[in-house]
Amino acid sequence: MSILSAAKRLGERSGWTLTNLQMQKMSYIAHMFYLGETDGDPLVDGTFQAWDYGPVHPVLYHIAKRYGADPVQPEAFTSVEAVPDAHPGARLLDQTVDQLPRNRLVAITHWKDGAWASNYDPSFRNALIPNEDILAEYNLRMENHARRAEGSSPKP
Repeated sequence: MSILSAAKRLGERSGWTLTNLQMQKMSYIAHMFYLGETDGDPLVDGTFQAWDYGPVHPVLYHIAKRYGADPVQPEAFTSVEAVPDAHPGARLLDQTVDQLPRNRLVAITHWKDGAWASNYDPSFRNALIPNEDILAEYNLRMENHARRAEGSSPKP
């Protein structure tokens, strides 16, 4: 799907309360989980880049930047195709809005062991974050989650 379709779904689901920064982070996280759940199939077209404020999809950025720190409004997506409920990525987009605390998005996407951190170079603009690196981040997060779950469960 297009990044703009994904962002439109995020905006609709949130009641149009998401800023450009929040849409960027949520799009990235949903994309990462989709890569992980589909063995590397991308949720959105194009690529994310490692910018100063985290992973950014430039196509979405150029549409949403006019809103600054204010919520992105529906008129930014009037000619954008909606994501149908039956699309396999719709659930992940909805869960991203419903379950992620907005005040933690920067911490999540700026994780020191994540794809953004491994590709970010403050002296180099627009460094690509390869999907392979995003998938590796997903796998590492799942391994860490499984280790924590094992450590907290009683041993037989």
